[in-house]
Amino acid sequence: MSSLPSVEDLRLVQAVTRTGAVGTAARELRISQPSASQRLARLERLCGTKLFERDTRGARPTPAGAELSRRADHILGHLEEVYDATRAAAVTQRLVIGTFASLAPILFPVLDADLSDLEIQQQVDHGHFLVERVAEGTMDAAFIAIADQMTLPRGTVARRVGRDELVLFVPPGARPPGRGRRPLKDRQIAFSTYDRGAEEIHSRLAAQGAVPRRGVTLSTTVAMARRSSHLALVPRSALATELRPGEHLTPAPFHYRLTLSVVTTPTPPKPLIAHLPSLRATLNLS
Repeated sequence: MSSLPSVEDLRLVQAVTRTGAVGTAARELRISQPSASQRLARLERLCGTKLFERDTRGARPTPAGAELSRRADHILGHLEEVYDATRAAAVTQRLVIGTFASLAPILFPVLDADLSDLEIQQQVDHGHFLVERVAEGTMDAAFIAIADQMTLPRGTVARRVGRDELVLFVPPGARPPGRGRRPLKDRQIAFSTYDRGAEEIHSRLAAQGAVPRRGVTLSTTVAMARRSSHLALVPRSALATELRPGEHLTPAPFHYRLTLSVVTTPTPPKPLIAHLPSLRATLNLS
């Protein structure tokens, strides 16, 4: 018997997580409750840990069960795309390109306009999941900012698109930073980054006297600054194509650089690679 979970196993984990009961999940999948329980017990043996807490109130996923359910969503989502992707490949050149949520509103409009002769399927996820999809062959390229902060899976390579830097976004009505050793003293500063440096940036802003407020995405951070007429600290690329009248960028009070990379297989899509210099210029990367 294979030690790998089957599609039926993964669907069962999804159903139990969603319904909160093994019996309800079994009826939904048209299997008996004893069979469902046996499958879950086998999965728990293979994983070496309990997946669900079961009592008279139902079944609740443990942290391990929640992770397996999320992985099941990820894997089964890929399987559901297989036939559509196969049919699309027969009629047009298609690229599956992924990036993280903060960069998606900036990156995809540029690629869509500049690679208009290709069908680009857009995907958004966390960087390490995107890289996994490139490695497994279900994604052609992933634009991420953590390539130099992680171990890439076998069969993938990272190419630097360009260097980015943090800058201060100054909307209309916002006072520019002051002078001296604490130029942001008592100032509320929204900030966001697309690498793993949020804690460092928070600390460095606080050292400048600021009251840091982290935005969940780059666009959210910019919107916070616009609404409250406060400064925001963001990567330069976040506003490469959308500065409004009266808005401007000014150097950050400390030096912090980021690297945007594209992860592909060793044989990358030629149209995309040929477009990287233009993308670098559009996003104001160095």
